[in-house]
Amino acid sequence: MDPLTYFLDGPRAVGAFALAMHMNAPWAIRVDDNAALTVVAVTRGHARVDDVLLTAGDVALIRGPDAYIVTDEAASAPSIEIGPGQSCTTLDGRDLRDELRHGIRRWGNAAEGETSLLVGTYERPDEAGGLVARALPRLTIVPHNRSDGTLIGLLERELATDDPAAQVVVDRLLDVLVISTIRSWVEDPSRAGEATWLTCSDPLVARALESLHAEPAAPWTVESLARHVNTSRASLAARFRTSVGEPPMAYLTRWRLTIAGDLLHSPGTTVSEVARSVGYNNAYAFSTAFKRQVGTTPSEFRLRRPALSTAS
Repeated sequence: MDPLTYFLDGPRAVGAFALAMHMNAPWAIRVDDNAALTVVAVTRGHARVDDVLLTAGDVALIRGPDAYIVTDEAASAPSIEIGPGQSCTTLDGRDLRDELRHGIRRWGNAAEGETSLLVGTYERPDEAGGLVARALPRLTIVPHNRSDGTLIGLLERELATDDPAAQVVVDRLLDVLVISTIRSWVEDPSRAGEATWLTCSDPLVARALESLHAEPAAPWTVESLARHVNTSRASLAARFRTSVGEPPMAYLTRWRLTIAGDLLHSPGTTVSEVARSVGYNNAYAFSTAFKRQVGTTPSEFRLRRPALSTAS
């Protein structure tokens, strides 16, 4: 199984914040919602994401949690701010939610604007595919000639539907659109960027990644992994760093702790059980490693799980 195939285990949108945005110039929005991943598809007109111009059919993936700016073609100064929980205010704090709402999933300064965008947000890293989202550049652009117009059209249609079941369909369409967009980005021969496991093309390293992904709790070392893929320790270490951008054991640690983050949000699991399932026999060592990577202890991480947003 190639490394990209593991992306099919994420994302998993659950009650995702998703809407169709209709804007007439001038307009500009500062987004500081701390979301893990946001997808923006332009269906009409032009928009800029952090000064990168998008045209109809282009799709952008924005990796959080850092703030970014979405503006009209002229790059107007922001007058609207989106905050955590998808709060919507003027820069001085006046609530704009009712003023800019045009339906359950329609929003903007015009009912039918010269520019239309589809926006979907994954608030938590576990929803966005964890390590996958972190392997992306901060801004991933797939142009209209490589994006999936059929998926974009289906999502646009569902966002215009008031049917109570539409949210489930929107969640799944968002997942497929993100997967399709990343696949197009990875397969684009003109793509430039740092090496990550998503873009690995070395077959030996791909086999090593497959082994780490399949058995993350196994007691891997560089030596044992090299034997497993029939190469020398030095060769594996060098080729892995070149293809993935970090050493094998550093990658394994991040992979284990990413899985652990997802498991900590599973009902009924204890920290000790999560630790063992990702290869840590000592809960204290697991907690120390988790805090070093995530910034909080496993127990704190579990308690800080944010509430789900809705588009209403």
